[in-house]
Amino acid sequence: MLSVFRRFIRSKFGAIFAILFLGVIAAAFIMGDLSNGQFGTSLGGGGTAARAKGRTLSEGELQTQVQRAFENARQSNPGLQMSQLLAQGGVEQVFDGLVGELTLKAFADQQGVHISKRLIDAQIAQIPAFQDAAGNFSQALFRQFLSRQRITEQQLRDDFAANILQRQLLAPVGLGVKLSDGQVLPYASLLLEARQGTVAAIPAIAFLDDKAPTDAQLADYYQKNSTRFTIPEQRRIRYAVVDATRFAQAAQPGDAEIAAYYNQNKAAYAAKESRSVEQLVLPTQAGAKAIADQVKAGRSLADAAKGAGLAVSTVTDQSREAMTLSAGKAAADAAWAARQGELVGPVRGSLGWLLLRVTAVKDTPARPLAAVRAEIVATLRAQKEKQLLTDFTGKIEDAIANGGTFEEVAKDNGLTLETTPPLLATGKQVKDQAYVAPADIQPLLAPVFAMSADDDAQLVPITPDKRYALAAPGDIIAAAPPPLAEVKQLVLAQYKLNAGNLKAKALAAQIQAKVAKGMKLADAIAQAGVKLPAPQVLGGRRADIMRGQQRPPAEVAILFSMAPNTVKTLPIGQDRGYFVVQLNAIQRGDAKGQPELLNQVRSQLGTVVGQEYAQQFERAVEKDLNVTRNAKAVAQVRKALSDSTAGGQ
Repeated sequence: MLSVFRRFIRSKFGAIFAILFLGVIAAAFIMGDLSNGQFGTSLGGGGTAARAKGRTLSEGELQTQVQRAFENARQSNPGLQMSQLLAQGGVEQVFDGLVGELTLKAFADQQGVHISKRLIDAQIAQIPAFQDAAGNFSQALFRQFLSRQRITEQQLRDDFAANILQRQLLAPVGLGVKLSDGQVLPYASLLLEARQGTVAAIPAIAFLDDKAPTDAQLADYYQKNSTRFTIPEQRRIRYAVVDATRFAQAAQPGDAEIAAYYNQNKAAYAAKESRSVEQLVLPTQAGAKAIADQVKAGRSLADAAKGAGLAVSTVTDQSREAMTLSAGKAAADAAWAARQGELVGPVRGSLGWLLLRVTAVKDTPARPLAAVRAEIVATLRAQKEKQLLTDFTGKIEDAIANGGTFEEVAKDNGLTLETTPPLLATGKQVKDQAYVAPADIQPLLAPVFAMSADDDAQLVPITPDKRYALAAPGDIIAAAPPPLAEVKQLVLAQYKLNAGNLKAKALAAQIQAKVAKGMKLADAIAQAGVKLPAPQVLGGRRADIMRGQQRPPAEVAILFSMAPNTVKTLPIGQDRGYFVVQLNAIQRGDAKGQPELLNQVRSQLGTVVGQEYAQQFERAVEKDLNVTRNAKAVAQVRKALSDSTAGGQ
C-alpha cells in the first residue's frame, strides 16, 4: 500500500495532490491553534492591549514581555514562580512600562525624533556580553545571546531604541531640581524624630492543643494551605565538562616554536640598564641654575626644592626608552650620561627646565634561551591550550546551532555526559539535606534554571578560558506540594500552630481594646489568664533604626506610623502569634542646625522629585495623545499566565 502511495506522489498529478493535502493539514493546524489561543492576540482570539497614535500593543506582545520579565527575574532568583510574579502585580508593572514605551514612541513620531541605527549599533557594541576576549564586538556571541533569550535582533534593537528615547526625552525633565530648605527641612527633621513604645508578644505556642486533628481536618487544612508546603521547581542538570587539560599534549610547544618565540622577543631577554632618577621641573633656566648651585654647595636636591616651595619626583628602574617618552630625549640622554649620584642639568624638557640626579643604576645581563626556556614553554603552552579550547568550544557551539542533540555532540567530541539528581535552584536536594553539589555544578544552576525544557544546550564557563560545561535541563519537576503522607508531621505541627495563632489573634484584640480604654499594657498581659512574656520598651531615632539597607523589626517600624497614644496589633508572621504595640512618646526632630543632613536629604529628594517630574511628563503626554488602555486585555493575559502555571507549564 505504501509503495503505491509513494509512486502516486512521484507522479505529476500526485505532486499537485500532495501540495494541496499539505495545505489542508497546515490550515487545520492553524485553525486549531487559533481556537486554542496559541498565537496570542495577533491572529484573532484576542485584542489590543493599548493604542497610541497608530502604534499598538497586542495581548500577545504583553504576554511575551511578562514571560521575558519572569525569565530575567529568575536569573537572580531561580526559585521564583510565575504565581508569585502575578501576585506581586508583575503583569500590571510590565504593562505600565510597555504603555510608557508606546507613548514615548508615538510622541517621538509626532515630534520628529528619530533614533539612528548607528547610535543603536554603538550601544550594542559597548555591551560586555557581546565582546570577545580582546574586547571587540563578536557577532557569534551576539547571535548566541539572541538565541538564549529567544528574541530577534529587531526586538533587541527596539528595546535599545526605547531605552534611548527614555533617556533623551525623560532624563532632561528631571534635571536641575533644586529644593529649598523649607521643602527639605520637614523630611530631614523626620530622620531625627525619636519614638518609644511598649511591645507585648503573644506567641502562638502558648495556645498549642495536645489534641490531634482528625485525618479529614488535616487533609482539609493541607488542601487549603498547600502553597505553604509547595516544593519549588526541581531540575536534573545534564552536563559534559570541557577542560583545557585535555589539550595538554597537543599544546606542548616544539623546539622550533620555542626558538621562534625567543627570537621574536629577543629585546625582552637582551641585556638592560635601568636607572632610578630624582627629577625637579622648574619654569625658568635661571631658577634651575640657582637650585643646581645649592646642590653643588652641599644641599640635597629634595631640600633645595623644598626651600623653593617645590617637590622632587622620583622614577624607579626606568628604562631609557620609557624615560624618553616621559621626559624627552634630551633628559634621557643626560641621565644615561651621568654617573650614580651625579646631578645633571638644567636640561630643556617638555614642561620646563629639568634637574636630574641618578640615585641608582641597575644592570640586567642578557638571558640566553636555556635560562628562559621553561618560562617560554609555560607561556606558549597556555596560549595554545587557550586557542585549542576556544576552537573546540566553537566547534561544539556550531554543532548545537546546526541541530545536533546533546547526546550526539557529546559523543562526537568524546565528552562524558553526566546527570545530577533533582536539584533545587540553590543546588540543594529535597530528600537529601546533606547533599552538596560538586563545584562544577554551582555555576550551572542559574543558567540551567533559566532555560526552557526545549532549549538547546549551552556552553557555560566554570573557570573562564580553562573549564566549561555543555549544559541543559534534564527532567523538570514542577513546583508542587508533596503528598500529604510525606509531610504529615510537618503539616500536623503547622495545623496546631495555626490554631494557636488564631487564639493569639483573638487575645491580642481583647488586650488592644482594654489598653485603648486606659488599662496599662502590662496589667492587661497579667490578666490574660495565659503565661505570656513580659512587655518590652522599644524605640529609637528613625535615622538610626532605618540606617542602611537593613529593615528594622516590624514591631519597631510600626511605631513610626502610629498616632500618639494609640495601640495596634501586628502579626508576628508565619502563624507564630501577634504583637500588641502601644506608642508611648514622640520626640520631634529638628534639622535646622545640621546643614550636612539637609544637603544629603536635598540630594536624595532631588532624585525622587526628578523621577516624579519624568513620570508626570509621561502621563501628560499619554493624556495629550489620547492613549487607550484595555484593562480587559491585561486581565486576559494574567489569566492565561495563571492557567499555564496551574497546568504545570
